[in-house]
Amino acid sequence: MQCVRRQPARSQSRESLHRAQIKTTASNSLKRLGLEDDKDLQFLRSGGNLLKVRSGSWKKPRYYKLQDDCKTLWHESKKTLKSKQTFSVEDIEEVRTGRQTDSLKKHTEESVEGRAFSILFKSQQKSLDLIASSEEEAKKWVDGLEKVISNMKNLTPQKKTEHWIYSCMRKADQNFDNKISQKELKSFLRDINIEVDEDYAAMLFQKCDKSQCGFLEGEEIEHFYEILTQREEIEVIYGAYAKTDGLMSAADLLNFLLNEQREDASPNDALQLIEKYELDENAKAQQQMTKDGFLMYLQQPEGLIFNPAHKSVYQDMNQPLNHYFISSSHNTYLLEDQLKGPSSTEAYIKALLKGCRCVELDCWDGSDGEPVIYHGYTLTSKILFKDVIKAIKEYAFKTSEYPVILSLENHCSVEQQKIMAQHLISILDSALVTKPLRDQMPTCLPSPEELKGRFIVKGKRLDKLEDMFSEESKTAEEDSVTEEEDDEGDQEDQEKKSTKTKSLKLAKELSDMVIYCKSVHFRGFEDSRDKQSFYEMASFKEGEAVNLAEESANDYIHHNTDKLSRIYPAGLRTDSSNYNPVPLWNAGCQIVALNFQTPCPEMDLNQGLFLQNGRSGYILKPSFLRDQDTKFDPITLPEGPWLKNKSLHLMVISAQQLPKVSKRKSSIVDPIVKVQIYGVPADTTVVETQYIQNNGFNPMWNENFQFNVRVPDLALVRFLIEDYDSTSNNEFIGQYTLPFNSLKNGYHHVPLLTEKGDHLSSAGLFVHIMVVDAE
Repeated sequence: MQCVRRQPARSQSRESLHRAQIKTTASNSLKRLGLEDDKDLQFLRSGGNLLKVRSGSWKKPRYYKLQDDCKTLWHESKKTLKSKQTFSVEDIEEVRTGRQTDSLKKHTEESVEGRAFSILFKSQQKSLDLIASSEEEAKKWVDGLEKVISNMKNLTPQKKTEHWIYSCMRKADQNFDNKISQKELKSFLRDINIEVDEDYAAMLFQKCDKSQCGFLEGEEIEHFYEILTQREEIEVIYGAYAKTDGLMSAADLLNFLLNEQREDASPNDALQLIEKYELDENAKAQQQMTKDGFLMYLQQPEGLIFNPAHKSVYQDMNQPLNHYFISSSHNTYLLEDQLKGPSSTEAYIKALLKGCRCVELDCWDGSDGEPVIYHGYTLTSKILFKDVIKAIKEYAFKTSEYPVILSLENHCSVEQQKIMAQHLISILDSALVTKPLRDQMPTCLPSPEELKGRFIVKGKRLDKLEDMFSEESKTAEEDSVTEEEDDEGDQEDQEKKSTKTKSLKLAKELSDMVIYCKSVHFRGFEDSRDKQSFYEMASFKEGEAVNLAEESANDYIHHNTDKLSRIYPAGLRTDSSNYNPVPLWNAGCQIVALNFQTPCPEMDLNQGLFLQNGRSGYILKPSFLRDQDTKFDPITLPEGPWLKNKSLHLMVISAQQLPKVSKRKSSIVDPIVKVQIYGVPADTTVVETQYIQNNGFNPMWNENFQFNVRVPDLALVRFLIEDYDSTSNNEFIGQYTLPFNSLKNGYHHVPLLTEKGDHLSSAGLFVHIMVVDAE
């Protein structure tokens, strides 16, 4: 969250005050980050020239410097209207050393490898590619930035709030005298997303102006900060349980954990929380928790709404692959739309770091005998197949150690298919699955546990897997197979039921790499039962899949108990939009491929489902979706063990530090909260609060809702906060989605994410949850 204001011209005396203030601010910021004497930070504070690279012809020196708040980078710009530009360290996703981005690989020589580094942003597609004057200097930049990023992430929520508020307050102090006038106070409130009338501003100012001198300074500013950050709702909860001389003893805290949070807690658990989060050493010595310590606990992982037991891998990972939902991407190479958007290895990296376990590679003949990846017959840019495989190898297992499926859409000639096979072997080496895991014909798919750190190729195969174990098998070096094409780019009537097919010559070298995911055409459930082997998988266009999930749900579920199904978006989605994945998950479909590059509610649901189980990208399907004799149908909901009938009682209490949706200073949000349940049709619903006018800093609702959830094992809960508008569509502020079964009972903070899925620093929603068996 940033407060930005153009500063007025300063007189010589004010400039002197300003410089002194900068020195104090920088010292406090470095101390807060624990980096007071760090040489790399001193280097960043001094700043220096770096060569900015945009293209082969655009390489220009620019000055970069870490500002006094130690969270903002300033860089000069030659643009007339933008002589000074800044970006927040909080917006940085990663600092990457060497020539690893597409731009640096394409536009620089290998000789600058040690001097090059890139800054990649959370919400922007383009990286900032830089070259330092020496390898030593590049290392200082990278190490310094990584230290700031790491230490800022580790700041407590209170410290983040304090840092941000004082930063905004300093900017409100227009004459740099370390005093706040009533006019500056009202301007500051507007900066932090609160609009108040003149009477309230005057009352608040007079309450803090104990010296009655017309401005606030020193302890008066501290008092104003305390009033501003006061959490009335926390005080009420704390007061109800703090029964030991106004403080919360270990016994009081245990009482809160047992009765309010419904946790299976012991006296030792309460003592550990006091030891971990109490800031007052005297209270800690008395085994007591102050209100500040209680708030600290509620803002840490133990106090968040997501069950911390689900943050690590907690499910059985030894079942066949088809028993899991698998986080899957469509057109993974694209950063934007599928007509003219750029293709990039960066898109694969982003998807893999989000836990994606099935990536798509559309392969075509390239010049110079090198296969390329792009969206065929469109204006999307092209990237080398071998560069994609290198990027996949490097980033495949950074978020999850479980297997990655390489879904090949093969349009290459036999010659370039052989080159594809060579690259796969030489780059992925022993991590590539090129034969069954055992020396005998398998009877089912291997498990994620057995395939840890491995790559599986999904594509066409010339023969059956059984032929690998037959001495009589004689497969031609190459042969034609029927290649089904995804319908992207087709101009034909989308209502036609026939599948567009073509004949493709397939190289044996590439065919032999397809072991567990052989692509076949779907010709009906009866045909699949009789003829389709467990290692053969069909791909379904979204329209066909949704129809099957609605009209033949139980048949689809049975099909998916022993075979994999892949679903992909319709070709008419030229903007790379997404379909609702929930009905397909309800039908047991494992590989429900979405456009990861497109921020949307559907991707929120995908991120929410795969938030659990250690973000491994594999979620064990409920038992009723794995049972070959299951009677489950998400549409008709017959009686069965899937009907668990839970009642969710929810109070939406308050929110904290919501961001503005407009950069205009006068724009203040009117927040409204929507709570959405996604699951079987009978459970799908939405409720909303009233909107709070002109307060995005600490709005309070205290509104109660109740939901009846019949199939909790398939339900997702989405908290959405919008800026209410009576004349047009509400604007997105933040959201958070999680599995129903990952909800924690009691009072909890809900972290908020941006549209692109990144955390909103310091912002949050405060709720009370109670899940009970429905009567």
